[in-house]
Amino acid sequence: MSPSSTVVGALLAGGAGSRFAGSTHKLLAPLGMCTVWEQSLHNLRASAIECIVVVTGAEHLPIPRDERTHVVHNEHWEQGQSTSLRAAIDFAEQVNATALVVGLADQPGISPEAWNRVAAATCDLATAEYDGTFAHPVRLSRSYWNDIPRTGDLGARTVLSTYAHLVERIPCPGSPLDIDTTEDLEQWLKQSPTNSP
Repeated sequence: MSPSSTVVGALLAGGAGSRFAGSTHKLLAPLGMCTVWEQSLHNLRASAIECIVVVTGAEHLPIPRDERTHVVHNEHWEQGQSTSLRAAIDFAEQVNATALVVGLADQPGISPEAWNRVAAATCDLATAEYDGTFAHPVRLSRSYWNDIPRTGDLGARTVLSTYAHLVERIPCPGSPLDIDTTEDLEQWLKQSPTNSP
């Protein structure tokens, strides 16, 4: 089942990346032939999701825009990840979407198939599952958007924990590893040394 145009795929790329001790923002860290954010966006664009929004914030990212890929700048990024998620929700409301599928730009191992499987879910709430670990992307139907906090770093976790009994876990290929630290980057490079979009 292919995701329809009523589903928006959102890549959150607004945080400061303060835990990363490298010489650049973590999203700009190189992964072979590309950077962290480029690999993450490449994977989303390789999915069947027809409408994509990237939410930026602390760091300027040269994101290519076209009829499919849109960019929203979150001016309130310092107030936490929830503000970037709210920005994605505002965009989804503007295009009259019925569901939002959310991933993080510092998770370059989220595969196109993971995006597809979560986007194609028929339930209101869903999360990818990687070998028993629940992670992004997550699916939020429109009826739950008002439950998302407007500030803080909880993002969708509040909704997913409150309605845990309704959340569908969808087994997915790929890796949920976050590139939060230089150690995370080293681990990623050992596992996937030849990434290129």
